Amino acid sequence: MSRLIRRFLLTLHWPSVHGRARADAGPLALVALVVAVVVLLAGATPPLIRSTSDDATRDAVRRAADDAAVRIAAEWPDDYGPTGGRLRAPGLAADIADLSERAQDELDESLRSALRPPVTSVSSISLAITDGSVQRRLRLEYLRSATGEPPVTWIAGRAPGASTTDETIEIPLNGDPWPVQVGLSETDATALNVKPGDRIPVQDEQRNPYDVRVTGIFRPTDAADPVWGPAPWLLRPAANRDGFGSTRFGALLTAGSVPDARLAFRPDQLSRVVRFDVDPATLTWESAQALAASVAELKGSSAVSAERDSSLKWSTQLDSVLSDLRDQIATATAQASVLLLGVLAAALLVIALTADLLTRRRTAALTTARHRGAGLPTLATELTVESLAVTVPAALLGLVLAVVLTGSAGLTWVVPFTLIAAAAAPAFGTLAAARATRDRRAPANRSARRWIRRTAMIRRIAADATVVALAAAALVALHQRGIGSVIDLPAAAPTLCALAVTLLLVRLLPRATGLVLRLTLRSRRPLALFGAARAAATSSRVLPALTLTTALALGSLALTLYATTDRGLAQGAWQSTGADARLSLSADSANAADDIAARIATAPGVRHAVAAQINDNANFIADNTTVPARLVIVDTAAFRQLLADTPLPGLPPLGPGATAGTVPALVRTADGSLTPGVRFSLPVVTNSAIALTAVGTAPALGAGDDVVVVDAGAPGLDYEPNTVWATGPGAAEALRQAATGGRVVLRTDLLQERRTAPLTAGLAHLCLLASGILLVLGLLGFALAAAASAPLRWETLARLRTLGLRPRDTRLVAVGELLPPVVVAALVAPALGALLGWLTLGPLALRRLTAQATDPSPVTPWWPIVAVTVVALLVTLLAIVTVEASTRRRRRLSDVLRVGG
Repeated sequence: MSRLIRRFLLTLHWPSVHGRARADAGPLALVALVVAVVVLLAGATPPLIRSTSDDATRDAVRRAADDAAVRIAAEWPDDYGPTGGRLRAPGLAADIADLSERAQDELDESLRSALRPPVTSVSSISLAITDGSVQRRLRLEYLRSATGEPPVTWIAGRAPGASTTDETIEIPLNGDPWPVQVGLSETDATALNVKPGDRIPVQDEQRNPYDVRVTGIFRPTDAADPVWGPAPWLLRPAANRDGFGSTRFGALLTAGSVPDARLAFRPDQLSRVVRFDVDPATLTWESAQALAASVAELKGSSAVSAERDSSLKWSTQLDSVLSDLRDQIATATAQASVLLLGVLAAALLVIALTADLLTRRRTAALTTARHRGAGLPTLATELTVESLAVTVPAALLGLVLAVVLTGSAGLTWVVPFTLIAAAAAPAFGTLAAARATRDRRAPANRSARRWIRRTAMIRRIAADATVVALAAAALVALHQRGIGSVIDLPAAAPTLCALAVTLLLVRLLPRATGLVLRLTLRSRRPLALFGAARAAATSSRVLPALTLTTALALGSLALTLYATTDRGLAQGAWQSTGADARLSLSADSANAADDIAARIATAPGVRHAVAAQINDNANFIADNTTVPARLVIVDTAAFRQLLADTPLPGLPPLGPGATAGTVPALVRTADGSLTPGVRFSLPVVTNSAIALTAVGTAPALGAGDDVVVVDAGAPGLDYEPNTVWATGPGAAEALRQAATGGRVVLRTDLLQERRTAPLTAGLAHLCLLASGILLVLGLLGFALAAAASAPLRWETLARLRTLGLRPRDTRLVAVGELLPPVVVAALVAPALGALLGWLTLGPLALRRLTAQATDPSPVTPWWPIVAVTVVALLVTLLAIVTVEASTRRRRRLSDVLRVGG
């Protein structure tokens, strides 16, 4: 076999291969450049998607913070003594440490490696400080990490210890408050104005007093130690943790005093929790998916929270965080695949034009070789060897650059693209040689010639119909099932639709140029006639106009995707915030919420301020089915005015439509379970519910698409505001002054955070990069098409010069010949890009990235697209004509007259 291959290679005419390569070094170098650049993009995209997914995973976990943490809770074992009292457990600290070890033992290795060392905390309820100060509360905390209790330096007094020398004492259930010793940080002690030996007067919500004694003041050895994370108020006071306007202080327990805290509080007033924080630095997207599966398994096997035993109860929202992230990554990957397939298609069209240019230059040489006995397989092999010598090194160079830039390279798109690019020039050249040397003669019979023309037309129609059918199938598949993988048929739907529409329009180009030619025949302007005649003669070439228009249309689609995503992010920020700024309050601040809103409304730069009660986890009953939705109780009149000051949809009236004895409500649900006209109810207490009637559609507010809006004055509702919305340029500052504890959400900050997130930022950069590459590829294809037709064009124009045309006139005629593809691209490409956006952006589910309830409407930036397209086309057209005129200026008249003689 190897001998046969060697003999076949020896039969190739290597001097011809070398000579053709040297003569056409420019087009071959252009092919190599296009292949290298596109392979670089195609090879770098998969690792960039992976790295962006990894960054997005780490960013999502970092932003989720508390939601991503894994918590393990366990009830306290009974501590009743033989006489019915409660026994002091001196080894309670060891039992708490054992809880942490039990939790770690239930973790598998993969989960344990992704989590930071655990921090075990014992926390009391929040106690009100009754020394006359308003809204000051105290929580007792015991913290322990894997290395023990947090290291501190006692700058005054001593560490808390046992309150009794009898470590196994039994106390009566209804006795006096049991004393418990605590330590305070230097900052907290200064704010409370206490010193060692003082008592902190505290009580719970039922006004039961507690005996809390300060034995020492400490200073943390390392305030940044993660062990302080579950209770930062131990180091400094925390504002608004127990309601708006409140300040929380922390009292530190030690291993010696935590048994006394167990006696000082009822079992349900003291909780113990082991917290594992996820280490974002160790996460990748793949490891995060395995982590989510492990967490879901632990939650499934966890003890029920209602069980009153010491079994471990796992809780975390990490799986939900990663599930949302999975949807976002799928959306971003789908959009990246759509853009990349468009770039690959445009690059292959440019390579096809380059192959056509090479074939036009080599037709005479290939025909001569055939006449001298060269077989088609031999010519095809020679052209293939030449093509492989150009495309393979260029592809390897692109892969090497991709590895250098990203650390790896993907071959999913690279291999098919390189194979097609390598086969283009041999296919064009072999087909041209076969046509030039075939022995079929034109029949003299008119009907036979008519049959040949009709056969060619039927084949062309069949080819066009195949492209249109493939585009229609891809579009239907995209709408039915979305994009399943990066190279499936739905991912190619925008590209195939652009090719199909452009192909049908280009087929009409000869008729349009023929009509223009007939009109110019009646004109007295010879230059217009010459230009129209040349345009009509070359308009039957499909590939130039197809390449130019398709590339620019796909570039317009990329800019449409960019603008739509950016607008969606802005609208999503409005929906999530509800106004320019939002202040979150707690139930303890319900009585002051309206006063807070009134003060904010009078602040400088604030136009509207409205208080509302929002319950994210309300459950409604409709047709004996539970419907979870977000409940918004608000003064609808004031809220309607606020919404009118924002881009959000307005609030419909709540007047007509409600039946007697029911409360009118505005509803919005993703599954349509609540629609206008439906009667449903809101359970408030056991066997009691408020009857509601849906009278209109509610605007999307917050995350998700399930919202119920009810007026605050409706009968039967407990109105306890926990949110304040504000609009106007001064809203942010007014809310900051109203809440210093970080409860303010600013729309501008939220929008900036989402725009700079790894997925959205990466997609935006890819959209702009793809649009620029597609523009360059389209103009390059136009230049290649002009270069292919240049010899015949300037031969004709040179002969017209012998009839009296001036050099300037010949340039105008050349512009007229090259103008039809430019006109088609300028008129069709922006509109086709907008059409593709309207047809294909919906199934891409952009709402997952923009955090909207529904997919954003396509937004086409018409002025930038039209301006760039028209200017780039005109500049390229004038540059081509100028360069061609300058290169042929010195051609002698004898050479012109001798050609074809």
